[in-house]
Amino acid sequence: MEDRRTVVTIDAILQKETLTHSDLVTLLGTTDAGQRKKLYDAAYAVKLKYIGNVDHYRGLLEFSNRCIKNCKYCGIRRDNEEVERFDTPYEDLLAMAKWAYDERYGSLTLQSGERQDEEFIAYVERLILDIKKIGGGALGLTLCVGEQTEETYRRWFEAGAHRYLLRIETSNPALYRTLHPQDGHHKWEVRRDCLKTLKKIGYQVGTGDMMGLPGQTLDDLACDIEFFRHMDIDMIGMGPYVVHHNTPIGKHVLAAGGDSKEAQNQRFILGLNMIAVTRLYLKNVNIAATTALQALNPLGRELGLLAGANILMPLVTLPKFRPQYLLYDNKPCVEDSPDQCKHCLAGRVASIGDKSRIWRVGRFTALLCRKDTIIKKEGTGPKRGPSFLLCFKVIGNGIKSLFYK
Repeated sequence: MEDRRTVVTIDAILQKETLTHSDLVTLLGTTDAGQRKKLYDAAYAVKLKYIGNVDHYRGLLEFSNRCIKNCKYCGIRRDNEEVERFDTPYEDLLAMAKWAYDERYGSLTLQSGERQDEEFIAYVERLILDIKKIGGGALGLTLCVGEQTEETYRRWFEAGAHRYLLRIETSNPALYRTLHPQDGHHKWEVRRDCLKTLKKIGYQVGTGDMMGLPGQTLDDLACDIEFFRHMDIDMIGMGPYVVHHNTPIGKHVLAAGGDSKEAQNQRFILGLNMIAVTRLYLKNVNIAATTALQALNPLGRELGLLAGANILMPLVTLPKFRPQYLLYDNKPCVEDSPDQCKHCLAGRVASIGDKSRIWRVGRFTALLCRKDTIIKKEGTGPKRGPSFLLCFKVIGNGIKSLFYK
């Protein structure tokens, strides 16, 4: 049972228009189910006021897993020899971009491991130019290809990519150093300055962090939220830390018993809290319900939307390459096609009463209602979804039970 003084404090904080650093810390630390429901409801109300109940798609095309960086938590880090490296054929990239345009995606995100050589820079520049020819430039382009020089960022901006995602990972430089080898190639100040450069050039800039990292505190996370405001960030992509078994941090967490179901659920709750508190603090910023949420909970992205997120990033990556782009274990949607991913997310959005910007009437798929799909309805035990509508009715009830139990 949560202390009554804490309950009163949370109720009082949620009545405020402006939150202090101490308020952020208190809300982020909320664990009681009833109080978390109040937090999520308040955040969703802010989402409705400033954005509405329309959730937007940003297609995600992972085109290469080659990376010069060696981040200690990442599954495609340079020294992970388990990974089979790939580069998506150029013609396939253009075909998938055309598919995204035909399916009425508003934008496409091109993501890869980090490289800084001229061959890679010129390749991305050419790819941007060719994709912008599709539909007369109607398909917006976002890049997520790491730290680059100002000259490179300008080349890509002039070619037609006007959004950029670069996660700060944490606003705490000391914590950042624990996530990366100290080899001169992983500096927090460089990453921060890249964000400043992107803003100066004119990009819409996205960033984000991870929640539940070893050594991370609630104060760190509150500082992250304040960092987002200070940097005037346009889109935030953040998710709970999910272990990759063949990374230094992942091995440490597993050896210490830090990836139990209870530990995963704690990180999941912290992820939802972070979305909700960020929505309350920043009001109209775009916030993604990331796949990391779904990696820890089958209904993770729906719950993220109900906690205040408004962006979904369905995979457009070719299925044959998806198993080689695993930043963490248990990544969802690896075996699905781009079409299945699109309709799966559309159904998830509909199941909570939100609207999808690119919904096509009559083009449902029963992806979530395959014969092996088992969904737990509160108070009735496991249920199989025999039809599309019944399946989502059950999911809706499941969402409520997750919040209230």
